[in-house]
Formats: sequence, C-alpha cells, structure tokens
Amino acid sequence: MAQHFSLAACDVVGFDLDHTLCRYNLPESARLIYTSFAQFLVKEKGYDKELLTLTPEDWDFCCKGLALDLEDGTFIKLAADGTVLRASHGTRMMTPEELVETYGKKDWRHCTTDRHCTSNIDVPCCSGKCYFYDNYFDLPGALLCARVVDSLTKNRGQKTFDFWKDVVAGIQHNFKMSAFKENCGFFFPEIKRNLGKYVHRCPESVKRWLRQLKDAGKITMLITSSHSDYCKLLGTYILGKDFADLFDIVITNALKPGFFSHFPSQRPFHTLENDEEQEELPSLDKPGWYSQGNAAHLYELLKKMTSKPEPKVVYFGDSMHSDIFPAHHYSNWETVLILEELRGQEVEKAEKAEPLEKRGKYEEPKVKSLNSLSNKWGSYFIDSVSRRGNAEDSLVYTWSSRRISTYSTIAIPSLEVIAELPLDYKFTRFSTNSSKTAGYYPLVHYSLYSQDTDSKIIFTEK
Repeated sequence: MAQHFSLAACDVVGFDLDHTLCRYNLPESARLIYTSFAQFLVKEKGYDKELLTLTPEDWDFCCKGLALDLEDGTFIKLAADGTVLRASHGTRMMTPEELVETYGKKDWRHCTTDRHCTSNIDVPCCSGKCYFYDNYFDLPGALLCARVVDSLTKNRGQKTFDFWKDVVAGIQHNFKMSAFKENCGFFFPEIKRNLGKYVHRCPESVKRWLRQLKDAGKITMLITSSHSDYCKLLGTYILGKDFADLFDIVITNALKPGFFSHFPSQRPFHTLENDEEQEELPSLDKPGWYSQGNAAHLYELLKKMTSKPEPKVVYFGDSMHSDIFPAHHYSNWETVLILEELRGQEVEKAEKAEPLEKRGKYEEPKVKSLNSLSNKWGSYFIDSVSRRGNAEDSLVYTWSSRRISTYSTIAIPSLEVIAELPLDYKFTRFSTNSSKTAGYYPLVHYSLYSQDTDSKIIFTEK
C-alpha cells in the first residue's frame, strides 16, 4: 500500500453526520443524554432517584474505549493485547491488588485478539455479554450504568445484574424512528427547543471545502444512522437550508454497522416521502435521498456514476464500531477517524492556563468535556503498567489505540483542521512502517497525565 493518502486520489468522499460533520457542545449534549436515560429509568422502571443528581466531578468517569461487563457490572480499560489495564466496579476504581487478583496477565474473558480469533479479525468486542463505549452518544450511558451498579450494589446487595434490558428500553423510548416526529422521549423535544445550546454550526472553511470537493468532481455522500427528520434539522442548522445540495447521495437511518456488514437482501434501500419510508428498492439506480440500504448496492451505483470498475471511496466517521471498522473491513474503503480526544488535551491546557480573574472569580464549576483526559482512566491512547522490581513503569498501547492504527487510514480532531489544505495534500498513513502514530494529523504526542495513579495494574515479575 502507498505510504501516503490523498483526497485527490479518491473518487467518492462520504461523511457521517453526528460528531463528524455536526460537532456537538459536548458538556451540554452529555448532560442532556444522561438526563434522558436517567429520567426514563427512574420514572418508567422504578430506579432510585439518586440517579438524577450529578456533580461536575462525576463526569470524570467518562472515557471512550471502556467496555462494560454486563454480568458483573465491571468497567474495563484494555491494553492492545487484550489484558486489563484498569477496572472499576460501578464507579469504584479497583486497587492494583484487586486487579492482579481478578485479572492478572490473562486476556479479559470477553475479549478476543488476533492470537485467538480463528477468522483472524480483531473483533470490536466479541461477546454479547459486554458493551463497548466508543462514541459521545454512548459515553453518558457509561456513567449512568456505573451509577446504576453502585445503586443496586448498595441498596440491594446485588452481585450480578440484568439492568441492560432497561437501558435498551430507554434507547428505544428516546431514539425510536418516530420519536422526533411524535416529540416523545426527553432528548428530541429539548433539542428542538434549544438546538444552538447543543450543536455547533459548521465553520465557513468546512462549507467551502465541501463545495471544493464537488467542484473537483468528487461524488459526495452523507451516510448517517440518524433519521431523515433529525438529519434535516441538523443539516439546515449547521450548513444552511440547501445543505442537501452539497451531497450527491444522502442516506439516513443507515443502521450502521449493518449498512456495511449485511447482505443487500437483509437491508434494502427505501425511498422516502414526508420522512416516512416507502417501497423497498431492488437496487440503487440513481443518486438521491434514501433510507436504510447497504454498501454493496451503493457501490454498484458509484461504479455507474464514476464509470470506473473500482471507484476509490473514503469515509469520514467518529465511531470505530459503526463507521471505521465496518467501512474498512467489509467495504475496503479508506477511512478517516474523527477523534476529538486530539482536541481535548489542547482545549484543557488552554482553559487551565487562563487566569482566574479572566474566567470569573465566582464562576460555577464546568462539566468536564467528554473529549478531555479522565483522571480515573488516564489516556485514551496509552497507559502505564507497573511491574514490581522495576524502577520505572512500562508504557503500553490501549486496545482503542491499536484499533485506530489498524483500521483508520488517518485520524484527525475535526474536519476543520484539514479544510484549508489542498486536496492533493499527502497524509502519512497509519500503515506506514506499522507505525502506531504516523496517521495522526496533526502528529500528536500522547499524554499520560492522571491524578489517580492507584488504579494502575501491577504485574509481578517471575
């Protein structure tokens, strides 16, 4: 494979919507998502009202890349080799001694790595008995689930848990296809009332860049799992009322990752009328706005539109599970991961450096942004492993970091950082010399800073 990646070499450029084209005000959107689910659990399922009360410090628990063991309520941060770096039961972080006793050097029981997977695929999270948190819609749910475990442990003495069915019911209640139209649940009614509180408009540089892609002859696509009515609300706000004209193809309710992994017969395209799905389509014959569908039929259309037997596609997305892994693995597309953690450390440093008198002496404490460093969990990218007998800790890559370098062509903090680069700019790929860091743009240095050092796993040297 070539050492460099360039948009100029691509025939088709596709985008996810939420947290890719549309950036959210993370502290506010996180609070809204948490409240939406907590209200449902308390009012509809009878959970303790203490779930409705949060402090700013509680948000430090949120960190992308965590996995939840649905049976015992344990949250896990994994190393690249599938061993456990840190863990918590509910929100209570495990001590080094507890980690050694519980996990030692063994792979986590729900994790399959390349060494053990017969299909030679690094599966995102290989068991129906765990859940992997990899995007900003999910993360507030991680905090909520951890607090549910705390509550059930304290109030009922539970050691095994079956609350996940209630969480799934909360997802259905707040995000079912008709929720936006019916104005039901807690999420969409508030979004409609105060959209500017939760969503950032696209910078002018990004709008110009999207037009530049079309002017350069690129086919542009918007592929989102959001439904068409919500997509229209966001698109109009962030890009303008004619936002759909920026894309040759718009696909809503794409139900990723199934859009990439399912056979066409399992996931046909539908036409839309007044945001309602209409007839199933046996194939995709022309550009336009569609619902559901599959990557195989889409690619056949792209062949016709480009008059090429193998058009080169690049897809921008923020979720490893829904966007990057399936687009790379099933469709062999180039993939660009939007990784706001690359922004978070810069923003956090800037805020800490600001003088107190400038921030306001009596300013209320702010909710931690979900893309900033967690003191409980440490860096999203690397972590330290203490080994008895060694003066210094060993640094190891995380499970998430390994997946980024394996399945992403490049990773960037936002579209804005590349919007003013020429289309023929040559990005260095992750695959270059098997580098774990080459594909980050701009190139970053990992941060390991964490106030909570007690949760490091300690191995005993033999």
